[in-house]
Amino acid sequence: MNIEIVSGSPRKDSLSHRVALFLQQYLTEKTDHTVTILDVREWNIPILLQGVITSPEKAPEPLKPLAKRMFEADAFIMVSPEYNGSYTPAMKNLFDHFPKQPHKGFGIVTASPGALGGIRASQQMQLLINALFGIASPYMLVTPQVDKKFDANGNLLDESFRSSIDQFVKEYLWLAESLVPEYKAVG
Repeated sequence: MNIEIVSGSPRKDSLSHRVALFLQQYLTEKTDHTVTILDVREWNIPILLQGVITSPEKAPEPLKPLAKRMFEADAFIMVSPEYNGSYTPAMKNLFDHFPKQPHKGFGIVTASPGALGGIRASQQMQLLINALFGIASPYMLVTPQVDKKFDANGNLLDESFRSSIDQFVKEYLWLAESLVPEYKAVG
C-alpha cells in the first residue's frame, strides 16, 4: 500500500513536520507499506485558478510528478498545525487541485506548541475529507506541546505520548488496509 503523509505547514521551521517525520519512520519500521512525505514546502503549487487535475497526464508539466503521487496514493495522513481554527491554506490548495480521493483512508494529525494541539484544525480536516469523498479514521492524533514531544529530526522526546501514537496508527492502518482490495483479506 502507498501511504502519503502530507506535511501541510509551509513554514520553514515547521513544528508539525516533526510529527510527519516520526510517523514516516514508525510506519516504515512497523509495516511493509511504502510511506513517503509529501511536503507542501517542496512544491510550487499555484492558487487554483484553472480546472482541477483529474489525472497525471492532464496535470501541468511542473505538477506531473505531484499528480502521479496523489493518484497512486492508496491512503493519506494529513499533518497540519492550526491556523486560525483550521488547517493550513497550503494543504487546502493542494487538495483543491486533486479534489476527488474516493474510498481512500485518511488519518488526521494536528500539532501545536499550545495545550489544545490543534483540535479545531482536526474538526475542519474531517469536513475536507468528506468533501474529497475520502474516509477519515475516527481516531485522530492531536499533538499538544509538539515542541516538547518531538525534536527537529522527528525523534520522540516524550515517551508518555507513545500510547497515543500506537493507538492512532493501529486504527488508521485498520481503516486504510480495509479499503485497499489486496489488504481486505488481512485481518
